[in-house]
Amino acid sequence: MAATLTIGRLAQRAGVNVESVRFYQRRGLLAEPARPLGGIRRYDDDDARRIRFIKQSQTLGFTLDEVAELLALDDGRHCHEAEALAAGKLAVVRERIAQLRRIERLLAGLVTQCRCNTGAVRCPLIEGMHDLPPPPAPRPSRARATGAPATLSITGVSGSRRRGTCAAAQRPRPTRPR
Repeated sequence: MAATLTIGRLAQRAGVNVESVRFYQRRGLLAEPARPLGGIRRYDDDDARRIRFIKQSQTLGFTLDEVAELLALDDGRHCHEAEALAAGKLAVVRERIAQLRRIERLLAGLVTQCRCNTGAVRCPLIEGMHDLPPPPAPRPSRARATGAPATLSITGVSGSRRRGTCAAAQRPRPTRPR
């Protein structure tokens, strides 16, 4: 296919800005075509397709280093290696979802305590946040080594006073007239 796209047209076709194209070139994810003497560099649809692949991979949670690994495997003969990368990413995503569910349960319990607070001087949510045990030290993992975000561990709030519900939390909250 003939290279007919300017960098601006390439960026537009790929759904990114020109600086993203240049950034991917600096990172070695996208080749920089030779500039003809006195001319403008030209790109083709394969370059736009590659940029869309990069963006889609990032959307799925892959780091740029992992994207580079996937691109290096893009010859049709390395499916098992690509599968291993994706399986590792899936494990990281599932762990993060589990962490978010623990956080959701903890926050829901703390919000319920706030709704149940009937004149106590201290806010149960803030008091509960002070009483949380420290998170365990992060475990070494492939995700950590590749620049994935550090994990957060929430074990929950102990004590029966914090686990219960109250009638106020079960009633619908009054709405203000608009």
